[in-house]
Amino acid sequence: MAHRPKNPLIPTREGLSPSCVAIPFAKPVPWGSVLQFLSERLPVVAPLAWAQRLAQGDVLDDEGRPVAADAPCVPGARLYYWREIEGEAAIPFEERIVFQDEHLLVADKPHFMPVTPTGRYVRHSLMVRLKRRTGIDTLNPIHRIDRETAGLVVFNLRPQDRNAYHALFRDRQVHKRYEAIAPHDPAQAFPQTRRSRIEEDVEAFFRMVETEGEANSETRIERLEVRGDWARYALEPLTGKRHQLRVHLDALGLPIAGDRFYPRVRRGPDEAEDFAEPLRLLAQGIAFTDPVTGQARRFQSRLGLDWPAPAASDAD
Repeated sequence: MAHRPKNPLIPTREGLSPSCVAIPFAKPVPWGSVLQFLSERLPVVAPLAWAQRLAQGDVLDDEGRPVAADAPCVPGARLYYWREIEGEAAIPFEERIVFQDEHLLVADKPHFMPVTPTGRYVRHSLMVRLKRRTGIDTLNPIHRIDRETAGLVVFNLRPQDRNAYHALFRDRQVHKRYEAIAPHDPAQAFPQTRRSRIEEDVEAFFRMVETEGEANSETRIERLEVRGDWARYALEPLTGKRHQLRVHLDALGLPIAGDRFYPRVRRGPDEAEDFAEPLRLLAQGIAFTDPVTGQARRFQSRLGLDWPAPAASDAD
């Protein structure tokens, strides 16, 4: 038996869309109350915290009514709540809206900020911040960039346009340009194109590695500027594998400045941030033909990359 569809009228709160959990169909119902069900099904939140949320009216039913902690479990019923992370760390950088019309919103995302709620960041994700700032609850990212990467992220505003915009990226109809600062190797000639097979690292799920086999990734790389031991590169990915640009430059012996995963893990994904040492990777430009309006769209980031401090020998 299918669950009833989610109620689209359950509101966002401070930019955060509601999460939903359905009570399974079971006879007899193994939970004596909604509090017991939530505590067992979603144990990442402590029972005492669930009790507090229920007492505050922060769990709603399909009609948008607060649910009592001792309410019985109704098989198939949906419960709505808003994710919270106790003591969520603030990200001390601000997003910037680059462009907005009735179809699209384009924002410059700072380093360290996820595009959507994930891991230890919910209210400090770009999407939640923008929803809170603009009051537009229908904002939806049509692509993603890594949390460590700064630069352009494109959102669509109207749900009926969402599939058309997502198809642009699925069908590789988008031109993306990144910039990175990495070591300068005068022995390497540019521009060049890097093609390789990239797979998840079996020893560290958060890393990617080049492996043998048919290429599934391709990046065009150009050297733009040299300052001592460092250079600024333009990167144009033709494919969109996770960490592709970081892996390709590292494979050339040119790991991006500030990269905590390549060539070796300096800090794991759950370790404290070093806000003074960002990954020097910027989603600098994006261009495509708008599938809804037919317009030629071209956007450029207003951010820049800071050059790393010179080595001690260079400063003398």
